[in-house]
Amino acid sequence: MQKRISNIPFSGTKEQEAQLFEIIEKHKNEPGAIMPVLQEAQNVYGYLPIEVQQMVADGLGVPLSEVFGVATFYSQFSLTPKGKYNISVCLGTACYVKGSGKILEELSKELGIEAEECTEDGKFSLTACRCIGACGLAPVITINDDVYGRLVPEDVKGILAKYE
Repeated sequence: MQKRISNIPFSGTKEQEAQLFEIIEKHKNEPGAIMPVLQEAQNVYGYLPIEVQQMVADGLGVPLSEVFGVATFYSQFSLTPKGKYNISVCLGTACYVKGSGKILEELSKELGIEAEECTEDGKFSLTACRCIGACGLAPVITINDDVYGRLVPEDVKGILAKYE
């Protein structure tokens, strides 16, 4: 049995599945079809669980490993669902040196999830990224389009409270 990457079970609808099959059919005979199919599949499902990747592989007649390779290589793809509020912690050099690892630990503790997971209620997801280009504000997190900088772990509770 394959281990799930996400803590939330996959629950696609028949409508989503029908959309995915249309997408696959539209791109089936194009060279390099995996990339556009995955992009559109992520638009339909919001992320790319292994079940969707398997449907793409079967539909395009390629090995699952090839689809998984594309899905994991490009940062635009997510293998886990995103919450209403996606929290991204910058772990780039400047942020990490200034304590973003501690910020990530505190967020994980407060939310009860690890990086690349989503809370059971779907409200928050937590991701780690390499650099968001705000090194002067290190350490930095983003919550959707909001940017928070010059953080210490004690700031986490107050920031999360704004989204409750």
